[in-house]
Amino acid sequence: MDRKSSSSRSGPVSLGFDPVGETPRDHHPEKAGSRVADEKATSVKLARPKAARDTFAFRLKPRDIKDHLDRFVIRQDEAKKVLSVALCDHFQHVRLTREGDPAPHYVKQNVLLLGPTGVGKTHLIRSAAELIGVPFVKADATKFSETGYVGGDVEELIRDLIRRASGDLYRAAQGIVYLDEIDKIAGRDAGGRDVSGRGVQTNLLKLMEDADVPVISPGEAPPPGMPRPQEHTINTRHILFIVSGAFAGLENVVRRRRGPEVAELPAEQLIASASTQDFIEFGFEPEFIGRLPVRVACRGLSADDLFHVMRDSESSLLRQYERAFRAYGIEISFNPDGLRSIARQAAAENTGARGLMTVCERVLRDFKFELPSTRIRELLVDGALVDDPASALARLLKRRPNRAKKGQDARAGGKPS
Repeated sequence: MDRKSSSSRSGPVSLGFDPVGETPRDHHPEKAGSRVADEKATSVKLARPKAARDTFAFRLKPRDIKDHLDRFVIRQDEAKKVLSVALCDHFQHVRLTREGDPAPHYVKQNVLLLGPTGVGKTHLIRSAAELIGVPFVKADATKFSETGYVGGDVEELIRDLIRRASGDLYRAAQGIVYLDEIDKIAGRDAGGRDVSGRGVQTNLLKLMEDADVPVISPGEAPPPGMPRPQEHTINTRHILFIVSGAFAGLENVVRRRRGPEVAELPAEQLIASASTQDFIEFGFEPEFIGRLPVRVACRGLSADDLFHVMRDSESSLLRQYERAFRAYGIEISFNPDGLRSIARQAAAENTGARGLMTVCERVLRDFKFELPSTRIRELLVDGALVDDPASALARLLKRRPNRAKKGQDARAGGKPS
């Protein structure tokens, strides 16, 4: 199969931060031992502090981040550039602040990603976080409620970040929170949408700016016989927030504002040109959308893009299928014609790269069921197989007898066919 080799880049990923944890400047080591027993009563385990260091070693440049993202995400060049610059600006600010060069009026560059499902938004953020070496948490905005009694409490995002940092508050305090489906909490009174989303926006914007969050949820009770744990908080001023959504219907808001001259423009182009006022009319509070100054749109993926997703990405779905068949001693390969056929069918699903899994499962399901019980050790996925998998499987099984049939023939005293 014609694909880009990843063997030369299979080594460990270079960290943007010094992997050795640092100790907050307001930490008091003499108090650390007194809280160990209390921490056992909580679901968030705090790590023991490590030796303090003088620097906060972020050493990446925007080009470094984009080059890394190019390995895993196809296309979306503008989004990669914008995201790379925003990440570098943010973490360079964190580094300089830790080194004693604060910027008291710095405006945090939280990011808003727009684009349809399956275009690589989550993959972009996760890949960047892995490169930089910071804790990363992803959640859907729809799980949160205004009060926290129904759904989830927005502060749990920060406590999840602490868990991802293995209880190291200092590492968690410079992590990344990624919130998907943010368009679902837009509240529009006139549009009949549930306006409780405005309350969620209010709670989120507090976190996005500068808030002290209790490490232990206020409603969480310790086990019987255990004392209430000592109060700890984590500050969010150095946590970067990235939100995303498909924003279906935003194009109509833009059309109303810009008038007849944009009536024929595609929705994707109109959404990419949305202004702050358009987001406010869509249902976001001015204060909330103002906390998201960096905005960029990801474009939809064509059949040709999906072909390159499979062939060129180091995280290609094909690796998963190669591994699944290899577990049974079967080598599966895909020729370009087969990949083109899969890409065409996936594009018709209108779910971006997620459509690739849908098509591959549909095409290869019976092969995964039948072939492990045969002596067949090679499978070539070409255009004919993708277009008519049932006929291709029948031809393959007809040429190669299965192991069970041979055993039956031998027990009957006959020769296997």
